[in-house]
Amino acid sequence: MASLPVDIWLNAPLGDSASRAAQLRELGVDGVFTFEGAHDVFLPLSLAATAGVDIMTNVAMAFPRSPMHLAHTAWDLQALSGGRFRLGLGSQIRAHIERRYGSVWSEPVERMRDTVLAVQAILRAWQEGERLDYRGRFWQHTLMPPQFVPGPNPFGAPPVLVGALGPRMTEMAARVADGLLVMPFNTERHFRERTLPAVEKGLAGSERPFQIIVEAIVAMGDSDKELTTARAAVRNLLAFYGSTPSYRPVLDVEGWGELQPELNLLSKQGRWREMAGLIDDSMVDALTVSGTPGECARQIRTRFGDKASRVCCYFPGYQVADTAIADLVAELHS
Repeated sequence: MASLPVDIWLNAPLGDSASRAAQLRELGVDGVFTFEGAHDVFLPLSLAATAGVDIMTNVAMAFPRSPMHLAHTAWDLQALSGGRFRLGLGSQIRAHIERRYGSVWSEPVERMRDTVLAVQAILRAWQEGERLDYRGRFWQHTLMPPQFVPGPNPFGAPPVLVGALGPRMTEMAARVADGLLVMPFNTERHFRERTLPAVEKGLAGSERPFQIIVEAIVAMGDSDKELTTARAAVRNLLAFYGSTPSYRPVLDVEGWGELQPELNLLSKQGRWREMAGLIDDSMVDALTVSGTPGECARQIRTRFGDKASRVCCYFPGYQVADTAIADLVAELHS
């Protein structure tokens, strides 16, 4: 079976981003990614850009940011990394966009489509020297004086990817973006019955390159004690994801849909420990990959390997040994 490139979450203090990315490179990791958590999504990548690994936002929230800001940051990170940057964009949910970011939420699929096309138009204007004249539903970019043009990127324009879960966002990503970032709250059945058909519909009649990058929640350990700790940690994350109404379709496919409103009610009451208790072992097994590094690698290949361009491995809420990461990567490369 072909080697599967592996990206690892760059989970390090900001000042250690470069050294941690270099350590992960020595472990055989192909790339690192960041997401919109407690810290900025772009700054760690600017430090990791010279570490010799691919760098990616997975994902940067698109709606609170101007396409011009996104294009400038993507262009600079592409140059800093020597052509190793990928701009991954996501939509988030309404409550976070409006109440956390203080931004505008409406028609997320169309708004994301407009953002992707606007960013691509700006990058194309810089790279190919064409006149900037983008007029979309939500964004218009028609002014680009020469003093604001960075010029062609020596490594080419960076790819623009979209994180998606639902069929409409997934289909749209396949129509206009350079790749799909498959959301981590997923099962093999949902991936094959819902995600892949939407990708095929979006790509119908197109022969352009398109990447499918899956993200796996990994509960990994070399001992029973390590594995118990890892499974307890991912259980908390699964309860959090499962409480979100937009993630219910994944639970519905597996027959667990009625659990979503129960988790949502508990989340509003702050009863987080009780939420985790509702995630049983069968759910952990379906929604994550779990076991030794070798077992996790085999599960990733079985679920996604025939369709995935590469895989992002996410170890949430627990410490995983570098030796285990190296073993996982080696298995996926073999």
